[in-house]
Amino acid sequence: MLLAQDLAVFRGEHCVFAGLGFELRSGEVLQLHGDNGSGKTTLLRALCTLLPLEQGTISWRGSALPGARAQYFSEMIYSGHSEAIKSDLSPRENLIAGAALRGSDSIDIDAIIERVGLSDKAELSCRSLSAGQRRRVTLARLLTSHTALWVLDEPLTSLDVHGRALVEALIVEHAKQGGSVIYTTHQPLSLDGCDVRSLKIGL
Repeated sequence: MLLAQDLAVFRGEHCVFAGLGFELRSGEVLQLHGDNGSGKTTLLRALCTLLPLEQGTISWRGSALPGARAQYFSEMIYSGHSEAIKSDLSPRENLIAGAALRGSDSIDIDAIIERVGLSDKAELSCRSLSAGQRRRVTLARLLTSHTALWVLDEPLTSLDVHGRALVEALIVEHAKQGGSVIYTTHQPLSLDGCDVRSLKIGL
């Protein structure tokens, strides 16, 4: 599905990483690991075309970007450090808006809200929610996206032990349904039944 070849990213004169490559197939999970500042988030943002590459190519389903950009964006969702939700809207309103932008109006929003444990918070403004509850809204966005590739940067941020179990279950379910996941985390995840590989970033 995703092929990265000979990737290099610079910050000014500083080389964050170079010569980096990997292949991600349907149903596979790839964990990026490395020290703080090694470039894990930089790589994720570059894979999502949010940062320019100094060199290298990214291909989606056999077609190189930027030529395959439209298809790639329609089949990929990025969840970064920012929650990417509207604080003045409720979880339900955020999810309805996100689904509509992706042309997924027929999704059962209530079932997804229940799945992530926010049924009793569905109508409150996200501004009034705790950090962990807002993170659960971002997890719900993954389920409304109907995308093949999830790119997750520290998905456990602000979550308690139950939230961690939810993240693990969602990743396993997505992979078993043929989706693929790239993620970073400083805490190991239990992903039994998944084809999990790791890629070290930095020295």
